[in-house]
Amino acid sequence: MNAPVAKELPPHGYSITRPVRGSAIPMELTFVLTRDEIYVPIGIRKPAGDGPFPVITMGRGDGKGGVPHLEAQVDLLASMQDEMIRRGYVVVYVNYRNEVPHLYENIVRAENLPDDISGGVRRTVKSSPTLDSDDLIAIFKYLRSLPYVDPDAIGAIGVSHSGEMILKVAAEMDFAAGVAIEGASHEFISVNTGPSAPRKGTEIQYQDIEVVRENADKPRAMERIRRINTPILHLARDSDHLQGIFKLVHEWMLEAGKDSTLVSFDHPSHGYPYIYRKPGGAYQPEPMQQEAFDLFMGFFDRHLQRRP
Repeated sequence: MNAPVAKELPPHGYSITRPVRGSAIPMELTFVLTRDEIYVPIGIRKPAGDGPFPVITMGRGDGKGGVPHLEAQVDLLASMQDEMIRRGYVVVYVNYRNEVPHLYENIVRAENLPDDISGGVRRTVKSSPTLDSDDLIAIFKYLRSLPYVDPDAIGAIGVSHSGEMILKVAAEMDFAAGVAIEGASHEFISVNTGPSAPRKGTEIQYQDIEVVRENADKPRAMERIRRINTPILHLARDSDHLQGIFKLVHEWMLEAGKDSTLVSFDHPSHGYPYIYRKPGGAYQPEPMQQEAFDLFMGFFDRHLQRRP
């Protein structure tokens, strides 16, 4: 007798209200249930009122640090987030499980399986390990369940690995808009990062788009890209050692008929569009940072601000 598939619990989270240094807008430190029934932390900050509001999620890196990382990032980005909130957005800093390198390329997407119901127990069983990008999917589902959120106006911005995660999620579900800042999308387009990959010391060198092209698996990449319906803005950096990856993802998205825009800045710092407060607490964007901020916020305004 075949056992039925156990139903997943509805999206839910548990919240603790925390103050944010230098701001009158607090943070709801919220623990969100994921598909394999663990909780990941997010920090929600919102405008006053009932909404429904559009949402922008923010992330950086590969899921290290847990709640201390999240709190530190919100503290440093509070002034930038305040500007976004003043424009009418709910802003959500996300964290997720730590990345397992190359797991994305070596497993099928996880799904629930039938389970033995002897003794009347119906468990939620998984067919494979849950990916960090599955956590972002769970976060989106949770945000869509909130009464003050416009479920059709969720956008995401992420730096580095967090930018790649936006592409991975867009290949699995639709959302309103994504901004990949220097998206380290070597797994998404299956670029060789093994011993034969070009390196300078320990750093992989994929600055040249033609070198990336020679080392990428286009059929696998295009299969993923063709599933994307979300508009994507790629913010690249002229001197980045992965600049060729940013350019090739954009090129292949256009080839697949997707809504893709790439803009590159000549800035010395990785993740430059994130405007961190100065050590003394001052909010002083550099001109290029302000230009990048205005660019991606204009992109979100076009795709998320659907209500008068």
